[in-house]
Amino acid sequence: MVWDLKRTAFMAALLGGVVTACGNPAQGQDWVRFRGPNGSGVASDDATTPTRWSPEENIKWKIALPGKGVSSPIVVGDKVFVTCYSGYGMGREEGDQKDLKRHLVCINRTSGETVWEKTVDAVLPEDPWAPPGVSEHGYASNTPVSDGERVYVFFGKTGVLAFDLEGNQLWQKSVGTNSDPRRWGTSSSPILVDDVLVVPAGAESRAIVGLNKMTGEQLWVADAESMGNVWGTPAVVELADGKKELVIGAPYEIWGLNPADGQLNWYCEANESDQFNSSVVVHEDVVFALEGQDRGAIAVKAGGSEDVSKTNVVWQGRYSGRFGSPIVHNDRMYFVSAGIAHCLNATTGEQIYKARLETPPAQEPPAASAGEGAAAGEAAGGQGGRGGQRGGRRGGGFGSIDYSSPVMADGKVYFTTRGGDIHVYRAGDQFEQLAINRVTAEREDFSATPAISRGEIFIRSDKHLFCIAEQTPDAGK
Repeated sequence: MVWDLKRTAFMAALLGGVVTACGNPAQGQDWVRFRGPNGSGVASDDATTPTRWSPEENIKWKIALPGKGVSSPIVVGDKVFVTCYSGYGMGREEGDQKDLKRHLVCINRTSGETVWEKTVDAVLPEDPWAPPGVSEHGYASNTPVSDGERVYVFFGKTGVLAFDLEGNQLWQKSVGTNSDPRRWGTSSSPILVDDVLVVPAGAESRAIVGLNKMTGEQLWVADAESMGNVWGTPAVVELADGKKELVIGAPYEIWGLNPADGQLNWYCEANESDQFNSSVVVHEDVVFALEGQDRGAIAVKAGGSEDVSKTNVVWQGRYSGRFGSPIVHNDRMYFVSAGIAHCLNATTGEQIYKARLETPPAQEPPAASAGEGAAAGEAAGGQGGRGGQRGGRRGGGFGSIDYSSPVMADGKVYFTTRGGDIHVYRAGDQFEQLAINRVTAEREDFSATPAISRGEIFIRSDKHLFCIAEQTPDAGK
């Protein structure tokens, strides 16, 4: 029976270690991990953010990247960090794996100039660049994380690396060299819980791994076979008693673990799906999860012991987010699925509205550049934690899956399609679309989730990183 398989996965040996008391780093207005503060997708400051822009308006700067990728940028003080890959899997002709390189790029947030760049050789063999998996996203899909003093990157089989903010490598640690069952490739992002760097190494070792952030020493491993079908990123719940829990979505269930030793505190039956592509979000002490494979949404109160399926479920619903992670803000839950914007009552799960995003004006798709084309658009599967589904341009047409998740700032929701249309609509109980914007008219792949900090929006494509900000007539002079 399937439940026997679920229990087997959950009751896999969870190994322990000793870790300092945990807590979340506080960087104020920075955006230091995937989807910003605790993975919420909501900017922590109240700065005014742009509503409208174009390639000629409100683009503060644009910088060419040394390679492709779908990882999201992060912002630490006056620096922006983003990862890329090059040398292999760059287009229709995949090349030779021995040429695969990973890049960590540090960019000055004011000028858009590269401060430093580090190139890392790949540990081989890697998953092949082939549809329907890796060719959808490539080899730089895990978003970095920072504690304000160091930046940490996860490059799958190549391992986890730590750098100081000046670009000096501090350590490198392997967390496994296996592949997920589908060979879709890695995409879950690391997070920090005080002095513990938490790495969801589902593809690499069927486990979540806790590392000492200062040394890279392995502190604990929480292993379960079903982690091989997890592509989301965890979040942290702060309980009323002061304790914290690490929460993540997994096939069929939501898990709550102790971030100090990796021990499983509780689990809850969730969506009837053998994979979990999106990332959970936390509002107060409730965990919200949204999956698209079998249409399932759930809100679970954190805390408790062992099976809390009968006691801690706040609500469940038949909603689908495809690959996108939701936003929960002011007791409202926002997500985009198949071009439809949804708003739910986060307390009850009742639908407040659903509305189709406006279609951008018709335009001729730009001609494909060399090395791009049919191979890039063959798959409609792919990785998680990064999107909805709506008309991205790839492979010479429309209809590809979007991977970016919505983000929120200044009372507005921003959602990016794979083809580069950024929809802006007002947060609230009535759907009001404010704009459809682009940062370029060229063919580029926009599969990353934007970062927002101090009124500026940072969006990366497979070719460029853009900074969007309200520009005065004298800006840049």
